[in-house]
Amino acid sequence: MHRVGIIPFDMRDQLIAVLFVTSQTRGRWILPKGLLKPGESHIEACHREGFEEAGVRGTVLEDFPITVPVTKQAKSGKVTVPVTYYPFLVSEQADDWPEKDRRQRHWALLQEAARVAYREDYLEVIKQFETLKPWITEAAAASKALQPEEPMPGR
Repeated sequence: MHRVGIIPFDMRDQLIAVLFVTSQTRGRWILPKGLLKPGESHIEACHREGFEEAGVRGTVLEDFPITVPVTKQAKSGKVTVPVTYYPFLVSEQADDWPEKDRRQRHWALLQEAARVAYREDYLEVIKQFETLKPWITEAAAASKALQPEEPMPGR
């Protein structure tokens, strides 16, 4: 079944950092994602999943969806599901969040993200994010211009 996720990121000057979280079952570095709740929009799901799994709040850059097939471990074995990820400009990182006891967080510079990302599934997401980088950074800069200046989360 289709899932919705985020690519949590922040930027400072020419640097972009991406936030990964550990998966619940195997502790591998993944991007937050989940099923839509009944009546929930993609954007609402992005905000919910971002806070539940990573403890972050921010802005969904909804003009840049990236849909890729992702392999997931299920009780019946490995299954492949389509996931639509949205770039998510992080503006706040909470010290306490719903899945804090089950997940860890790790910020990685974009150029190092491919070494952190688990499996080819996430490599494809990072590759497409890098391809869209000029437009994502332009949209993120416009969004940041509307927010007060704060340090890069986790840095």
